[in-house]
Amino acid sequence: MPLTSATLAQLRSIVGADQVLTAKEDLIPYSFDGTAALNQMPGCVVFVTTTEHIAAVLKLANATRTPLVTRGSGTGLSGGSLPSADCIVMCTAKMNRILEVDRANLTMLVEPGVTTLQVADAAAAVGLFYPPDPGSMKISTIGGNVAENSGGLRGLKYGITRNYVMGLEVVLPDGEVLFTGNKCVKDVAGYSLKDLFIGSEGTLGVMTKVLLKLIPKPAAKRTMVATFSAMDAAAQTVSDIIAAQIIPCTLEFLDRTTIHCVEDFAKVGLPLDCEALLLMETDGHPAAVDEEAAQMAALAKQNGAMEVRIAKDDAEATKLATARRSAFSALARLAPTTILEDATVPRSELAKMVRFVDVVAKKYKLRVGTFGHMGDGNLHPTFLTDERNKDEMHRVHEAFNEIFKEAIRLGGTITGEHGVGVAKKDFMPKFLGDASLRVHRELRKTLDPHGILNPGKMFD
Repeated sequence: MPLTSATLAQLRSIVGADQVLTAKEDLIPYSFDGTAALNQMPGCVVFVTTTEHIAAVLKLANATRTPLVTRGSGTGLSGGSLPSADCIVMCTAKMNRILEVDRANLTMLVEPGVTTLQVADAAAAVGLFYPPDPGSMKISTIGGNVAENSGGLRGLKYGITRNYVMGLEVVLPDGEVLFTGNKCVKDVAGYSLKDLFIGSEGTLGVMTKVLLKLIPKPAAKRTMVATFSAMDAAAQTVSDIIAAQIIPCTLEFLDRTTIHCVEDFAKVGLPLDCEALLLMETDGHPAAVDEEAAQMAALAKQNGAMEVRIAKDDAEATKLATARRSAFSALARLAPTTILEDATVPRSELAKMVRFVDVVAKKYKLRVGTFGHMGDGNLHPTFLTDERNKDEMHRVHEAFNEIFKEAIRLGGTITGEHGVGVAKKDFMPKFLGDASLRVHRELRKTLDPHGILNPGKMFD
């Protein structure tokens, strides 16, 4: 149902007429996010800059039963910020202030529109470290990171966004404001409400302030690249590294297709005569870094590594890490539509899952590049296709059906860091089971009885 003129007038009175977009050409950029082949025109876009703005907009949406979708930079890869028809898109990108950096308590208080890179840079400026590093960290916002519980290359050692959220200010669907959490390292009073909102994909409330945990900056780091003639050898190297009780900062892999694309794109001197490449990083005390780097290199060679290359300085290390971060962009140059997913399996099943992806791609006559976080079992199978080719898109859909079913069968999950959104919600009943799905639905209905927040996402 189109937004009424009365609702639009009230929105303009809340945030100012120039902060409400309704013209078609202005709405088009907000009709999609980073997820391929999904789009839907909203009714309007509203830019908010204060908690009071958000509370007032939510009260209006709740009273008029108008669907509302919260959006940051729109970099999500599961359709989490895809508009519903004629909804209000509430954009928090202008709420971009770092409110406090507290070195005494190792915390930072930020608004949701601050980018992940800005948080990392602000922490580094005072000698501290914010580890979560999603591939889109230069433009993704903290609000989106928390809503999707984002991961990144350093997730194996340092964890994901959830591990660094100490508190949240949240506006509930009826406009009421709550703050959950604090700067205390230990606090066991009541339910951990902040954990309900982390990863909730904008379906339970709208985050307006985020209290983040920071940690001391590692004193040293060593970056290495190992190349292999077979993916199994790379996977066994990862298993051996973990078995040796080494937890690297980064343990990433690229398959042959992705290696060639990345080298053509970034030109960092990656070897092209291999089937798999491991990017390995260790950080911490200099003595421990030296020892772990030597152990990892030795384990790679024991598993038949063709070459183990150690970055000679920070500049080369940054170049190698940047090459891995460019994998998605590099693959996207090969086809009009790039569909990237994030099925995750136990590390012991990783080689089997990589082989399965390759078999499925051949079965459906599709081109695939696979890369990801081998240290934590998080795969990014990326199909290169053209959304205008309906038959090929159907085959992509069938291929992902098989991939996600296999991930679940192997004891894995349908998403390790991208979220569910609309792209994977059909798999939620099978993944969650009846009891867990019921609790999810009842919780959502309790907090949002009129179903205004991000309708159609995660589950129906």
